[in-house]
Amino acid sequence: MKITIYGSDLCSDCRGAKEVFEENKIEYVFKDITKELVNLKEFLAIRDTNPCYGKIKEQYGLGIPCIVKEDGSVTLDPKELI
Repeated sequence: MKITIYGSDLCSDCRGAKEVFEENKIEYVFKDITKELVNLKEFLAIRDTNPCYGKIKEQYGLGIPCIVKEDGSVTLDPKELI
């Protein structure tokens, strides 16, 4: 299973998601949006078009970790993959 997490090591929720995946031996790629501009652009493209971000954007939230599943669907809850 190929999972991509968009987030930041500065974010406790993102660090927690990585821990959940590591504890459950779920392979993932972590793309830090605070270290690489290309990662930020990819994340913003998802955030700006995915309906799961509607309420988060209304509240001026960022919405990380952004977890992209192998089928391309997006979740904000790492436990959904356990």
